[in-house]
Parts: sequence; structure tokens; C-alpha cells
Amino acid sequence: MAQQPKYDIQIVTCIESLVPNGLGRSRMISPIAEVDYQDFTSQRTEDKKSKNKSKRKDMRIKEYEETKLLNFYNEGGIRFQNIASNDALMTSKINDMLANGWELFDVKTGVESKMANASVKKAIIKALLDDDSESANDPNGLFLTRYYFRKEAE
Repeated sequence: MAQQPKYDIQIVTCIESLVPNGLGRSRMISPIAEVDYQDFTSQRTEDKKSKNKSKRKDMRIKEYEETKLLNFYNEGGIRFQNIASNDALMTSKINDMLANGWELFDVKTGVESKMANASVKKAIIKALLDDDSESANDPNGLFLTRYYFRKEAE
């Protein structure tokens, strides 16, 4: 029976802001530092109720690659030029990863908004598509994409 290949995994995260007036921060982030999750993990059982004592300051890595991206939205509405610019930057990163032997094997996306009411969210989506409504100003919106790469471990 053939042995399954072992992979190294790399995740690239793009966070694109929907905050109007240029106040948001959009970035593409890639970790450089290696971390062992077990250093920050505890096991809980019915009998063992101790809490994880990890300190947040110890968990934060300081070695990562950060690429500035442009915000999706400003006071004038959706900035299609910004979206095209971000796409070009992300394409450059993906092509670089592929050229260095990484395989893109999955992509996940999500949207975060503090607008809790589903009907309000529907109105925002409609407004963004129509691009002519003040209700599109969700001051806390983020669009997040995670790119999952792998390559065979050496």
C-alpha cells in the first residue's frame, strides 16, 4: 500500500475593509514564525476543570508578512479600482507561492458585519449591488478570504 504524502501547510489571509472614508485597514497576512499549538492548549474533561492559562501576549507572533491592500468601499461607494488592485496583489502572491512549489488546495471566504438583523443585512447587500443607498454604510464590515496552500514535506 502506498504511503500518504505528508504536507506542510501555509495559510494566507486577506482582510478587506468595508469601512467608509478610508478609515478601514485592509491587509494580506502570511505568518513567518512557526508556532506549536500545543504550547497554548489544555485538555479539559468532566473531572479536570482547570482553565487554559496561556497569556494572549505570549500567543501573538511578531514575525509575519503584511501586504497593504485597499479598502472596498469609501464615501463614494464601492471602489472597483481598489478591488482590481487587490486582486492583482493577491494574484501576485498566489503566483509566487505556486512558483515556490506550493499548491493552492482550498479557499474560504466570509463576511463580518455588526448589523445583526437579517433584513438589514439584505438591505445592505441590495444597496451595495445598487450602489446608491446610504444604508450601505455598515461601519464595521470586513471581507475575509483564507487561501490554503500545501506542499509535500521534505
